[in-house]
Amino acid sequence: MPIPESFRTARLQAERLAPHHLNDLIQFHRDPAVMAELGGVRDEHQTAQYLSRNVDHWVKHGFGVWVLRESDGSEVVGRAVLRYLRLEDIDEVEVGFALYPRLWGRGLATEVAETCVVLARSELGVESLVGVTTPANRASQRVLLKLGLQYEREVLIEETRCFLYRANWAASTEAVD
Repeated sequence: MPIPESFRTARLQAERLAPHHLNDLIQFHRDPAVMAELGGVRDEHQTAQYLSRNVDHWVKHGFGVWVLRESDGSEVVGRAVLRYLRLEDIDEVEVGFALYPRLWGRGLATEVAETCVVLARSELGVESLVGVTTPANRASQRVLLKLGLQYEREVLIEETRCFLYRANWAASTEAVD
């Protein structure tokens, strides 16, 4: 069964990232608070590349980045991620999330990321899922822990020191057998 192009949580609605989201992404990527732990503010060209890369991911793999709106359907408030991440020559499935600061601390990242974890397990059948965050991003680390991912190690991603978190359901299944 394919990953849904859109879904709802209790307070958010998610829709597949598409070319018409460019202006929303430009605004999102210009926000210094949003981008502080995501590699820094991106200009229009970098955002267009991000959009193209992630639209292509959907076409190639059938899952990827969703744009998030509050349940009333208003403006874009963030993004959720379920995509391949090339990490030390291995394709890992990554879960991720980002929201505007006015929505921080309300449990929305956990809410949408939990849905992504369920989709990764039930629809993609992954046995391992990773999340990546900078060492300073304690809030995202707490969300990853709530999702059942555990700290694994430090990694370098695009020359940035990051913490790698992982849920490994294959290992937990083998332990029961």
